[in-house]
Amino acid sequence: MKQDRAWQRMLSGRRLDILDPSPIDIEVEDIAHGLSRVARWNGQTSGDWAYSVAQHSLLVEAIAAHRGLAERWRRAALLHDAPEYVIGDLITPFKAVVGPAYKGLEDRLAQAIRIRFGLPATLPKTSLATIKSADRAAAFLEATRLAGFDDTEARRYFGRAPMLPQQFVDPFLSPWPPSKAKRLFLARFTALEA
Repeated sequence: MKQDRAWQRMLSGRRLDILDPSPIDIEVEDIAHGLSRVARWNGQTSGDWAYSVAQHSLLVEAIAAHRGLAERWRRAALLHDAPEYVIGDLITPFKAVVGPAYKGLEDRLAQAIRIRFGLPATLPKTSLATIKSADRAAAFLEATRLAGFDDTEARRYFGRAPMLPQQFVDPFLSPWPPSKAKRLFLARFTALEA
């Protein structure tokens, strides 16, 4: 009987078992490459390029840092959506329809990624709360600046508008080509490892 394939070959040559991911099969270059090509908002954003998950991840890490996230947890903020390098970015309404099986898969991948890069499989609650808050703030900004939401609609789904200096967030809210998103993601990852 033929068994279905449950792994993804990466450009690094690694084969990542999606159902039972091993930290040793995870490379940051594969993550950066994949995330730089995965579109947020199902590609329904303004601009010449899709707004990538890599770019979103950089924005979330910057907001979390601005809000005082301890330096040792900033890598976790940058990697908060890393599983999407292999499973894509499902919009929240679709995740609800798919159900708990998807969430379990996403959680296993996230834990393997965190372990691979020296983080605990489960993050401390306070750090996780800061990252989730930064993620919602980034979603609000992306929704209103790139995805066609008005402020009222965005508040309903993402909470109130974040109070952040425009010059702080503006550089992150103009979609970049994948090569730039990948390069800046890798540069930030390297800086946070140092």
